[in-house]
Amino acid sequence: MVTILSIALRNMIQAKRRTLLLVSALALVTLVLIIGLALSQALSETMIRSATVLASGHVNVAGFHKNKPTDAWPMISGIGEIRRIAEENTPELDHVVVRGRAWAKIVSARHSMFVSPSGIDIDKEPRLPEVMQLAKQSDYKEGGSDQVLGSLERLKKPRTVLLFAAQAKRLEVEIGDPLTITASTGSGRTNAIDVTVAAIAKDFGYMSNWNVFINQQNVHELYQTVEDTSSVVMIYLKNPAKSEAVMSHLRTVYEKHGYQLMEHRPDPFFFKFDMVAGEDWTGQKLDLTVWSDEISYLSWVTAALDSVSLSLVGIMMVIIAVGIMNAMWISVRERTREIGMMRAVGMTRFRVLSMFLSEALLIGLLATSLGAVLGAIVAVVLNGAGIEIGNEAVKAVLMSDVLQLSVRPMQVVTVILIFTFLTGLAALGPALRASKLQPIMAIGHAD
Repeated sequence: MVTILSIALRNMIQAKRRTLLLVSALALVTLVLIIGLALSQALSETMIRSATVLASGHVNVAGFHKNKPTDAWPMISGIGEIRRIAEENTPELDHVVVRGRAWAKIVSARHSMFVSPSGIDIDKEPRLPEVMQLAKQSDYKEGGSDQVLGSLERLKKPRTVLLFAAQAKRLEVEIGDPLTITASTGSGRTNAIDVTVAAIAKDFGYMSNWNVFINQQNVHELYQTVEDTSSVVMIYLKNPAKSEAVMSHLRTVYEKHGYQLMEHRPDPFFFKFDMVAGEDWTGQKLDLTVWSDEISYLSWVTAALDSVSLSLVGIMMVIIAVGIMNAMWISVRERTREIGMMRAVGMTRFRVLSMFLSEALLIGLLATSLGAVLGAIVAVVLNGAGIEIGNEAVKAVLMSDVLQLSVRPMQVVTVILIFTFLTGLAALGPALRASKLQPIMAIGHAD
């Protein structure tokens, strides 16, 4: 094997111009793919972080209450017991948060919009203050100041609300301005409460278009519910990768405790109103979901980004594969006499095949390793540069004000191995052709 590798390396050096061209092209494709994967990975991480702060735990125990079959009220009673069961039966539990949910209309002096208010107790939200960044007036208002807008601490007070920058811009409100929130209660009546803007946070992309945060007590006032009624128990795990398994386990636990459960549907709660309203049952049913269910409507973003990256790389890879095959065919033709002589002195067909495949694999390994390392370096540098995104639509899609890229070592290693294998596969035809050359015919052809 050492002899075969040394011959393959010698041949690469002799055809240095052809080798350099192939290495450069394959390295470029690898670099593009690594940067695309880094962008997709960063977007996925941002989506998880956004989802598990704004709208979801890693696992959620929510549900609906129906006083009559046509109701669809996103509230569940006995929330204390539901929380206790979750805390006692969740493996690798980190912490639990209880939130109220609503679907309401928020009205300012000039405009209105539909939102999904989340009722929170800011003292019991360990992750929210860590991730939520308060906006400056300049973030959403031309010529605005750089003063931070409000404080999360103000959400401890009743009748307060936290908006996001795009919402504040649309409603044309500032800190301290009054707003009115209206919603239909479980009895079918419409109720309204007046709130004051306590803080304005930076946008989280699409997810912050309709999420707002209010004091937990405000949700009880809005829906006219008692303290032991709320909307969702958000369960946070030490290992989020086990969310699906934990959800399945808790479904069994709640069924054993006598709770009625809705069939699992991987959609956010506000997609389920029509479905629940059309079902012929009354009372209460629990609905268990994981974080990916609550942002399933955004899965197209990462799918589209991955599709574009893979399509582009696929086209480039086909072109390079053709180039590799042509280069190897030329190499076989140029070395026909050499192959004949090696076969004449006893080199087996398998060793000839191995020699050409080794040459292709060496080119593939060298090129993809170079491209992957350069791609990772570029991604890290771009991520550290904190490049601001000027286009609002791109901000919404990427859920960030700055360009973010995240490189995972296993992704880099996987790309190197796959591309090296594909390079060897592209060279298989010419290598087989070389191994089948008859010694006499090969020497005679060269002459």
